[in-house]
Amino acid sequence: MNVHLQQILDNPLAAAAIVGNLIIIESLLSVDNAAVLATMVGDLPKEQHQKALRYGIIGAYVFRGLCLLFASFLINFWYLKPLGGLYLLYLAYQQFKPKNHGSADDDEGAPDKQKSWLYRRTLGMFGQFWATVALIELMDLAFSIDNVFAVVAFTDNLILICLGVFIGILAMRLVAQAFVLLMAKYPFLETSAFLVIGLLGLKLLLSLFEHFQPEHPFSRFLESHAADVGLTVLTVLMFLVPLATSLLFNVPRHQRL
Repeated sequence: MNVHLQQILDNPLAAAAIVGNLIIIESLLSVDNAAVLATMVGDLPKEQHQKALRYGIIGAYVFRGLCLLFASFLINFWYLKPLGGLYLLYLAYQQFKPKNHGSADDDEGAPDKQKSWLYRRTLGMFGQFWATVALIELMDLAFSIDNVFAVVAFTDNLILICLGVFIGILAMRLVAQAFVLLMAKYPFLETSAFLVIGLLGLKLLLSLFEHFQPEHPFSRFLESHAADVGLTVLTVLMFLVPLATSLLFNVPRHQRL
């Protein structure tokens, strides 16, 4: 720790630049993470949204802190990322699979987790709110491993990494709150949210390829900052394009206030 502190004192401008870059990286990564968290609280009563997100942010701090402390140990748990990816792909599948529109149980909102036998026998036993919080915490863990590995690859100075990561989490909370408000005002954006969920699930699932083929050019691309920036840009466009066309041309249709 003394060595890391001395590095900062010897070159404070370079240290500040590194922290700035880490905050940018964390903020970029938090956009799609926040979209997932905002969608996961969508089936809770409106008054519980902020409470669930608050627990989610606390979990993000805890898990990122643990991931920073045990980064080398967590490499052995590489399978957590593809498992998280499978869950996100399952959520996207549940949203877009053909529905029986004649059924009284047919919903237009988020996938009904109560219909899942696995959900009812596990997390569902704790009630809707705490089950949702538990799922958010599980996704926080998968995101934490993904994000921490990205910033650890940027610098080995633990003090700078901690500053960048924990400031970046604040950005995730702000972005998640914005997504919740946006989807409440423009319900058609839920489709965009689940497209992002599927995209992020695919990214996490592709960590299987990265694990077994680490030297492959495609693996190196997946691990690059360019891939993270590209995913973030695509995520933002998935929300901005339908929002812009709705506001300008009312396609998709939205309820004018």
